[in-house]
Amino acid sequence: METYISVNVAAVLVFCLLCQIQGKAAFGGVDNINATKNVVRIGRCDLFQGKWVYDRSYPLYTSTDCPFIEKEFNCQNHGRPDKEYQKYRWQPTSCQIPRITGRSFLQRLRGKRILFVGDSLSLNQWQSLTCMIHKSAPEAKYDLVKIGGLSVLKFPSYDISIMLSRNAFLVDIVLEGSWRVLVLDSIQSGNFWRTFDVLVFDTWHWWLHTGRKQPWDFVRYEGRTHKDMDRMVAYETALRTWARWVDSSVDSTKTQVFLQGVSPDHMNPREWGDAKSENCRGQTEPVLGSHYPGGSHPAENVLKKVLRTVFKPVNLLDITTLSQLRKDGHPSAYGYGGRRGTDCTHWCLPGVPDSWNQILIAALFQS
Repeated sequence: METYISVNVAAVLVFCLLCQIQGKAAFGGVDNINATKNVVRIGRCDLFQGKWVYDRSYPLYTSTDCPFIEKEFNCQNHGRPDKEYQKYRWQPTSCQIPRITGRSFLQRLRGKRILFVGDSLSLNQWQSLTCMIHKSAPEAKYDLVKIGGLSVLKFPSYDISIMLSRNAFLVDIVLEGSWRVLVLDSIQSGNFWRTFDVLVFDTWHWWLHTGRKQPWDFVRYEGRTHKDMDRMVAYETALRTWARWVDSSVDSTKTQVFLQGVSPDHMNPREWGDAKSENCRGQTEPVLGSHYPGGSHPAENVLKKVLRTVFKPVNLLDITTLSQLRKDGHPSAYGYGGRRGTDCTHWCLPGVPDSWNQILIAALFQS
C-alpha cells in the first residue's frame, strides 16, 4: 500500500586498526579509513577526482517518474526550459562508478535501516535516492509517512527503511521560555541515531543564516550563553561534538557512518570566472575539467580537520569539488520561489545528488 505520505603510540595504532576492521564488518567493508582523509574509495580509486561528462543515457529518472520530488527541486515542473543539465554523469579519473540498480540495492540491503540526518540538502539527497530506487524497481510496493521532521520510506517486502531526520546543526536547539538556544556541546538525538545500520550526516547550510532565517536566539557552549559567535568556530565546535558522539556511541560492527562533504552554492560567478552573470541563474553547463577556479570551500577544510580526530570509522563523501563544478545544477528561478527568488544552493532533481548517491551506493556495495 502506498501512503502519502572516536596513552601511548602503540595503543593508539592498535585501536585505529581495530576500528577499521570493525567498520568493514557491517557491510563487507569499504576501504574507507585513512588517518588523514577518511575518503570513500573503490580500491585505490579516488571517486571524487574526475570530471563531468555528457551521457545521452541520462537522466536516471525523470520528475514524472518519481512521486517523491518536492516542488522546490522539481525544476522542469516549474518551467526550466533546458534539460541538458540532466545529461551529465560524474566520471572519476581512474575508474568507473558501478551502476547498481534499485532492485539490487533493495536486495543487498534487505532488513537494513538507513537514516539521513541533516538539513534541506539531506532532503535533496534522500529524495534523489528514493527516486533512483523507485524508477529501477517500480513494482516494489512502498509506504511513505511524514511526521514532523521525520520522513520514512519503507519497502515492506524487503524489510528496508530509508529515513530522513531534519536536523540542520546536528547538535541541539532547546527551548527555554520563549528563547531558542543552540547548544554546541549537546546531542540528545544520538540515542535514536545509534539504532540504525547506516547513518548519513550533513550540516553546513544553516550555519551562516542570520536575521529571520536564523532558527535560534542564543548559542551556548560549556555552560556559557552568547548572543552570537563566529559562525565558522561554532560550526567546528558542533562538528567536534558530533565526532565525540561517534567515538563514544557508535558500534562500528553494526553501524556504518557517512559524513556528507559540504554542498556548495553558486552565488558568486567570479568563482568560476564569469564577469557577466549575477549568480547561478541562466547557467546551462558545468565548469569544464576537474579544477574549480574558486578553490576549496572554507567549511570543507574545517570538516576534514575535524574528521582527522575521529577514531571510529567515518566515511567521507567528499562531494564538494564535484558539486562546485556544477554551477548549472541549481533550481535558480525554477524552484519553490519561482521567478521572485533565486535558489543557487539546492539542486534540481534529477541532477547532481544522483551522483552523490551513486557513490554512496558503490561504497555500501564495496567488498
